[in-house]
Amino acid sequence: MSASRMSAKLLLNNRYSLKKFVCFNRQYCYKIPNENDVVRIGCASGFWGDTAVAAPQLIHHGKIDFLVFDYLSEITMSLLTAAKQKNPAMGYAPDFIHFSLAPYLKTIKEKKIRVVSNAGGINPLSCAEVLKKLSQEAGVDMNIAVVTGDNLMPKVKEISQSNIQEMSSGMKIPKTIHSMNAYLGAGPIARALDLGADIVVTGRCVDSALVLGPLIHAFKYNNSNFDQLASASLAGHIIECGAQATGGVFTDWQTVHNWDNIGFPIVEFSANGSFSVSKPPSTGGLVSKGTVCEQLLYEIGDPKNYILPDIICDFSQVQVSESGKDNVQVKGALGKPPTNDYKVTATYADGYRVTAVTCIGGPQAEEKAKKTMDAILKRCRNIFKQLKLGDFTRVNIEILGSESKNENNKEPRQLAVWMAAHHPKKQALEILSREIAPAGTGMAPGLTAIAGGRPRVSPVLKLFSFLYPKDELQVQIYMNGELKESYQPSEYSPTSKENVSESSANSEESNLPTGNCEFYLKDLAYTRSGDKGNSVNIGVVARHPSYLPYLRAALTESAVEKYFSFLFEDDDDGERVTRYDVPGINAMNFVLHNCLGGGGIASLRSDPQGKENLINRSIERLIRCNHRFKYTFVQYNRND
Repeated sequence: MSASRMSAKLLLNNRYSLKKFVCFNRQYCYKIPNENDVVRIGCASGFWGDTAVAAPQLIHHGKIDFLVFDYLSEITMSLLTAAKQKNPAMGYAPDFIHFSLAPYLKTIKEKKIRVVSNAGGINPLSCAEVLKKLSQEAGVDMNIAVVTGDNLMPKVKEISQSNIQEMSSGMKIPKTIHSMNAYLGAGPIARALDLGADIVVTGRCVDSALVLGPLIHAFKYNNSNFDQLASASLAGHIIECGAQATGGVFTDWQTVHNWDNIGFPIVEFSANGSFSVSKPPSTGGLVSKGTVCEQLLYEIGDPKNYILPDIICDFSQVQVSESGKDNVQVKGALGKPPTNDYKVTATYADGYRVTAVTCIGGPQAEEKAKKTMDAILKRCRNIFKQLKLGDFTRVNIEILGSESKNENNKEPRQLAVWMAAHHPKKQALEILSREIAPAGTGMAPGLTAIAGGRPRVSPVLKLFSFLYPKDELQVQIYMNGELKESYQPSEYSPTSKENVSESSANSEESNLPTGNCEFYLKDLAYTRSGDKGNSVNIGVVARHPSYLPYLRAALTESAVEKYFSFLFEDDDDGERVTRYDVPGINAMNFVLHNCLGGGGIASLRSDPQGKENLINRSIERLIRCNHRFKYTFVQYNRND
C-alpha cells in the first residue's frame, strides 16, 4: 500500500478527533494531539477466569477505541508454565481467544476497535497463531502483533551463575527454577500499534501497560512527558482489575446493584493527562469517588514512588471527584524518570502441598473439628515414621465460621475446616489425602462430605523476584508471525527515590475533640486490601476530610501491627507494617510485610492473597474493639 493510501486509510479508521498528521519513514502516519482529543479504553478482564459478559457490553455499548484484557498474575504464570510443560502449544489463556474475541471479531473490525492483551502468557506466539487462524476462518483480516522477550528461561543458567539476589530477603537464586519472566512496559505495545496492529498480544508486562501503551501510541507521548505517562499509568491501574473499579468488592457493597450485569470500566483520557472513569450505559455496578479511590490504592506500596518500567509515579496528590452519575474525574498524578532495570519474577519448586476442606455440624462443632484434625495428623505422622518420610514441613488448620476471636459470638453449629499441609515428598501428602475420609466413620459425629472429593497433591512454587538490566533483555515485535523489529527502551540517569515514613502525631491529632459517639471504621472510611507476593496492602480512605485526623490517630503502625500480629511469622523480626499518607484523597496506605505465609500458591492459608474477607472485617474491629475512641462528628452525607 502506498504511503498516501495508508495515510488516508488511517485517517478514516481513527475514531478519536484528528486535527493534524505528520508522516515518518514514508510509511506510517501519526496524529499530533491537541487539547480536545480524547481516547476511550475499556477493560474486559481483570484476571484469567473473569466473566464472559464483559467484552460484549464494552464492544457493543462502550463507544471505545481500545479494548484491553488483563489475564496474568503471579499464580497464573505458574499455571501457564505447567500447561506448556504438558503441551508445548499451550501456555497462554485460551479464554481470550475462544470466549472473549472469536464471537466478536467481525464487530470489533467494523467498529475499528483495537485490542491489547497479555493473554499470551509464556507462549504469546502460539496464542497469536491460533487467533490468526480463527480470524481468517471468520473472514476477518486482522493484523496481529506479538511482543516477546519477557521470558528469561533461556538465560537461567547465565543468571544463576551471577550474583543475583532476591529483592526482599537477599536469598541466592535457587536451583529449581520453574519460570522466569520480566515485567515489560508499554513501549513495545505502543510501537506495535504504530506498526498497524489491530490486536497486540504480549507475555508478562505490568498490568497498567495495557492502557499506557495505547495512550502513548494515540498521543505520541515522548519519554519526557513524565506527568502524562504517570497519569496514563494511573488510568491503567484503576481499570486493570475490571469490575473492581465499578463497584466490585466495594466497602459499601449494599449500595451496588445488579451484580449479574455489572458494568466494566472505561477511561476517557485527554491529551493533557486528565481522565474520567465510567461504565457502559444500562449496566449494573457503581462508579463513584469511593470505588475509584479504593482501586487507586489497590496493590500499591509507596504512593509517592510507584515504580513501573516506563515511569515512577507519584499518586500522593491525585484528586478524585464525581462529575455525574457513574462518572468520576481523576487528575494530579506526577511522574519521574524510570529506573534502568526490569523487575523479574521467577518461580521455583519447593516440595508439595495438599488442601482439604470439609464441614462439621452439630453441638460443639469447633471442639469436634479440632480433635478430628489433630487425630488425622497424628495418624499420618505415625505412618511417616514407619516409612521414614520425615515430618510435615508446615501445617495450617483453620476452622472457618468459628469467629474464635470475637468475644460476642455464640457457639456455631456448622463449621468448615480448612486443613493444608506441606511436605518435601509427594508420597507423604498422598497418605494424608487418603486418611481424611476415614474420619467420617471413625472419629467425631457430624463430619460431612469433603469438598471436591479426595484432595489432590500439587507442587509448590515459590516466588523469587530480582532486578535485571533493561539493556540486557531483547524485546522483539512480530506482526502476523513475522519478526518486525527489536525494541530497546531509553536509558535514564539514576534518580533518587524519596523516602516516605510515618510522621509522628501532630498537635491536631493530639488534641482532637471527643464526644459520646462510637464508630465503626466502615462508617468513617472506605477500605480495600491487595497482595504483592508475600505482603498485603490496606488502603484506608476517609469518607470526609475531617475524619482523617481521627483515623491517623487510631491507625498507627504499631496499632495495626498489634492487631494483625496473628498474620506474621514468629521468627520474622524485620519491619512488619509501614504507613504511607495519601493526602490528595485523604487516605493512608498500609503495607503489611511478609504476612501471607508465602503468598499465592505457596501459602497454606485460606486467604493466601489477603482479600476482603480477612482484611476489611478485621481492621474494622481494630477501632471498634481495641480503641473504643469516642469523638464528636458532624453528620456526613455519604455522597461527600
